[in-house]
Amino acid sequence: MYYAYILRCADGTLYAGYTDDLRRRLAAHNAGKGGKYTRAHRPVTLAYYESFETKAEAMRREYAYKKYSRAQKLALIEVGVDTPP
Repeated sequence: MYYAYILRCADGTLYAGYTDDLRRRLAAHNAGKGGKYTRAHRPVTLAYYESFETKAEAMRREYAYKKYSRAQKLALIEVGVDTPP
């Protein structure tokens, strides 16, 4: 299973990514070993995610998130987040 996700950074900015393990990736971001952007904007929290069968699908969705406006990302986040697998 693969996931595309949106993180909320400590300064309120949003960051999009993809992974095959949400818990591990969130821990990596908060340890300063995730994306370069999140290293300077810690701590981060998981704001939204979607699951996919293939890595390619998750990557396509992450790419779509990155093209979204902040308002569009916030609208997705309003839908809510379940407990990560």
